Amino acid sequence: MHEVAGNAWVALAYLVAGVCFILSLRGLSSPTSSQRGNRLGMIGMAIAVVTTLVTHEVASLPEILVAIGIGAAIGLVTARRIAMTAMPQLVAAFHSLVGLAAVLVGAAAYLNPVAFGIADLVRGIAPGAGALTVIERVSRVELGLGVAIGALTFSGSVIAFLKLNGNMGGKPILLPGRHWINLALLLAIAFFLFGFFASQSPIDFWMIVALSFVIGFLLIVPIGGADMPVVVSMLNSYSGWAAAAMGFTLGNTAMIITGALVGASGAILSYIMCRAMNRSFVSVIAGGFGTVADAGASGGAVDRPWKRGSAEDAAFLMSQAEQVVIVPGYGMAVAQAQHALREMGDRLKAEGVRVKYAIHPVAGRMPGHMNVLLAEANVPYDEVFELEDINSEFAQTDIAFVIGANDVTNPAAKTDKSSPIYGMPVLDVERARTVLFIKRSMGGVGYAGVDNELFYRDNTMMLLADAKKMVEEIVKALG
Repeated sequence: MHEVAGNAWVALAYLVAGVCFILSLRGLSSPTSSQRGNRLGMIGMAIAVVTTLVTHEVASLPEILVAIGIGAAIGLVTARRIAMTAMPQLVAAFHSLVGLAAVLVGAAAYLNPVAFGIADLVRGIAPGAGALTVIERVSRVELGLGVAIGALTFSGSVIAFLKLNGNMGGKPILLPGRHWINLALLLAIAFFLFGFFASQSPIDFWMIVALSFVIGFLLIVPIGGADMPVVVSMLNSYSGWAAAAMGFTLGNTAMIITGALVGASGAILSYIMCRAMNRSFVSVIAGGFGTVADAGASGGAVDRPWKRGSAEDAAFLMSQAEQVVIVPGYGMAVAQAQHALREMGDRLKAEGVRVKYAIHPVAGRMPGHMNVLLAEANVPYDEVFELEDINSEFAQTDIAFVIGANDVTNPAAKTDKSSPIYGMPVLDVERARTVLFIKRSMGGVGYAGVDNELFYRDNTMMLLADAKKMVEEIVKALG
């Protein structure tokens, strides 16, 4: 009776943790409730960890607590020191750690299955033979899938980190016959999974791990920089499924619930991101979109006529406007101009100008990147609008103020069928009466590698400077 009651309390604790995780995801869906969502997620994880430590036999509780303390300290220091511009890299790095953890747990369970409760000891058939360890067949499936997804997540996340951090270029590396290579690797992994299910052979197990590491690398290398937001959300989904598979192996309900929630939410987010770029999920995974244009393509565009303005020009035009819509992009993140931008918005509102912020779903390097930056600068939530809510207003807008958002404002996405971003929904900033576009120079291109037709429109004024410096000069000019 005591054991049954204990199991009931454990199930109840994990259920409470699961509810906290669900409410956390709900809270994170809106900037106004995101802090509450984070707190609920932390509470749920604390309940799950404490319940697991109290109810499971562990080799050395002090060692585990020391390990938790070291990990918590590293996480706290990293979170406090990391710049907001490096947040996408941090997310990719965390995904890689989740994948690696799944591989290590799977390897430990395979090497010592009796300790994990997934195997029985049976006597050998031959006289005098010792006991053999036979892993339960369903556990072989869970182990194989868990380490495969975990290894893929680890190597893929490492490549995503290197691309986002600038250690690798944004240009896709397109191997000849890459689709056939990937297909062959997937079939090979499936073959060894079946072999491991049938015989639990160590060769099958380690081949699954090795090939999954390789295919994670090959799946992400061909993906260009413009697709990085989708890659981040996709790897987030993979990490969740890896954790769920390990939860089945360990018999841990909390891991199953948490992994399934992360996996499902990541998959849904990936689908939303693909819709925002008018791309199929399969085509993004296969790579080939988001290539970087060659130097000749960007250099030739500079010879076209364009208009240059100053901070004083921009300040005068915006002070005379009825409505200004600000469009932030990755250039704002790099310059860390969000605080100066909010001050500019406050000055304009003090002069009676309506100020709104337009956010494209794939602006930045990860989903919600711009929302996080604006929230950090205490921009009011009711002034921030998504693409579908703000696009119809540009035609009635006096000034569209674009700060470092290149690809997501390019009209070529609607008109040029030869453009690699053709068909991607973009913000209709060119419909505003005047477009003020902050950019470092005319020689560069966006992360997708294409020149922006918006630069050369009659109603566009280019403000060439560091984004933060230009906004600060505009604030001074506004008085």
